Amino acid sequence: MSEITRVPLQPVAKGSVGKIWLGVIAAVVLGSGVAYATRYQGIEIETVKAGTGGSPTKADVALINYVGRLASGKEFDRGERAVLPLETVIPGFSEGLSKMQKGGKYVLEIPAEKAYGADEKRNPQTGEVVIPANSDLVFEIELIDYKSAAELEQQRMMLEQMQKMQGGAGGAGAAPGGMPMPPMPGAQQP
Repeated sequence: MSEITRVPLQPVAKGSVGKIWLGVIAAVVLGSGVAYATRYQGIEIETVKAGTGGSPTKADVALINYVGRLASGKEFDRGERAVLPLETVIPGFSEGLSKMQKGGKYVLEIPAEKAYGADEKRNPQTGEVVIPANSDLVFEIELIDYKSAAELEQQRMMLEQMQKMQGGAGGAGAAPGGMPMPPMPGAQQP
């Protein structure tokens, strides 16, 4: 038969229970702060309608429909059949497009660090701040098509040759294959 050794418990001193609870609260607050600071800071993509085929790279030019909003829901930009060289847009936008497929519709959430960061963006005509500093951005994107910049340049050259052969007449602004030509360097991009 075994014996159990009994140890008497000492009473808890006055005010000790409050100190214990303060310690527990401090640990929870500290843990929450660490979790918030180390949370994932990358882009998030929600697939509304899946696309097919490959995905564009930073060297490609994408043809998209998009709506840009602040995290509050306020719309700041919209584009229909917009031609965007991926190397000229904000890092989060380029990174997100490179994970999308042709024909798909997506919702892309970009944290401020991968958007404009501490810079605010103003409307050039009115001077109004359209994107405040440190703003997270949300884009609804439909990836219609994409082509490499080299492929578009080749199509542009072919179009120029065709126009020369026809005496200068013809439809400028569209490349063979149905994709509009990219805007000139320095054009406003999202």
